[in-house]
Amino acid sequence: MTTPINSYSTTGTTPTASGAPIVGAERRRSDGPGPDVMDAATLDGDTVVNSSGEDLGKIEAIMLDITSGRIAYAVLSFGGFLGMGSKYFAIPWSALTLDAGEKRFILGVSKDQLENAPGFDKDHWPAMADRTWATQVHTYYNVTPYWEDLDNTRDSRSTPDNLTNPRVY
Repeated sequence: MTTPINSYSTTGTTPTASGAPIVGAERRRSDGPGPDVMDAATLDGDTVVNSSGEDLGKIEAIMLDITSGRIAYAVLSFGGFLGMGSKYFAIPWSALTLDAGEKRFILGVSKDQLENAPGFDKDHWPAMADRTWATQVHTYYNVTPYWEDLDNTRDSRSTPDNLTNPRVY
């Protein structure tokens, strides 16, 4: 049975500035990974729909911010035919909701909004670490940039100063 997009119940996951909420599945405690912790490779190819259930494309890649240890973006492919002519979009991770029951993601934009979003082609990716570009992308999707909540939660043991000038005990 398909879960209606606008009438799902949450599993209790509290969304954060950098996390994707999870809906559509009961919490499992001891029978393996997911949906809270998952192999990123299992998400590649997952369908993305909007809140009206319209197909927006599929996940092509999960982009990690290596220095913060956070998921920065999911790369969504949209349009084209058999992979030709598709436009790619960096979707902030917090703009997505995982529908674990249907094994898909929900993105709260219309097809028109997605078509007008900042995008790129598969052979010309943007500099995703550029904060100016990244801020524009997060603003477009109306979500807080994932790095803004890092300033207060960063482990002081892993700051650049401590890495280049280790503490002596």
